Amino acid sequence: MSKTLIDLVAILDLEQLDLNLFRSNNSNIGSQQVFGGQLIGQALVAACRTVKDLLPHSLHGYFVKAGDPQVPIIYKVEVLRDGKSYSSRRVTAMQCCDAIFSIMVSFHAEEQGAFDHQDKMPDVPCLVKVTSEELSNQPMFVETPEFIRRYYGIELLTVETGRYFGHKLDDGRIHVWIKTAAKLPDDPMLHLCALAYASDYTLLDAVTARYGRKPFDKRMIPASLDHAMWFHRAFRADDWVLYAHDSPSAQGGRGIARGLIFKPNGTLVASVAQEGSVRERL
Repeated sequence: MSKTLIDLVAILDLEQLDLNLFRSNNSNIGSQQVFGGQLIGQALVAACRTVKDLLPHSLHGYFVKAGDPQVPIIYKVEVLRDGKSYSSRRVTAMQCCDAIFSIMVSFHAEEQGAFDHQDKMPDVPCLVKVTSEELSNQPMFVETPEFIRRYYGIELLTVETGRYFGHKLDDGRIHVWIKTAAKLPDDPMLHLCALAYASDYTLLDAVTARYGRKPFDKRMIPASLDHAMWFHRAFRADDWVLYAHDSPSAQGGRGIARGLIFKPNGTLVASVAQEGSVRERL
């Protein structure tokens, strides 16, 4: 595997300016706007920095406007509630006094519940151990794998490789094995934030795959409008997890995508939902 240009740990390590005020380290990926996953991950880090002894269990965010990768991002955290079992934070990401992203985060103290169930993991080829050499030989890496690993810090292994060649998936169900490209420290909060960062990358592919539109199709203009995520069980973001997507609806230039994230042993660790603007270039 080639060396990752970005340092994901550094990207998620915000500079604290005041009690509830933080500044980001932007990643330079040559894009004209800030990666949505960066806003999600960094805003979650900012919220976590203001809460003691609790981990986030859910987040709900809206992308207000495109961020400029050349301008520092300021994250302002508002303390909404601090209780014995639950705490809540609102985080606003700002550039030049303008809000570009807003997120609500809820935290929960660990407890034992009377109910414990989950959906089953889809029946897809399972990963026991994947080496760097095996990754480089996967058909899905015909298109810009170097760009993904080096500039986003994410490793991907797609199950439905045909969609990279324009094959339609009528039900929009796609499955991607995903993890961070670099090993992360043993910090549960960091792994939650890293998975939130990565969760934005492939989600809207479930919308466009129904129409045979390849990832990176230059005819398309996809953009995340909102993002919701729920954390269920413990995991490591630097170990392979299966990200299963589907898209139940698209209309009026918008499409919705849902995701379930599983460990290789079938444990459901997170759920995701996102609506995006999905337009064709004129």
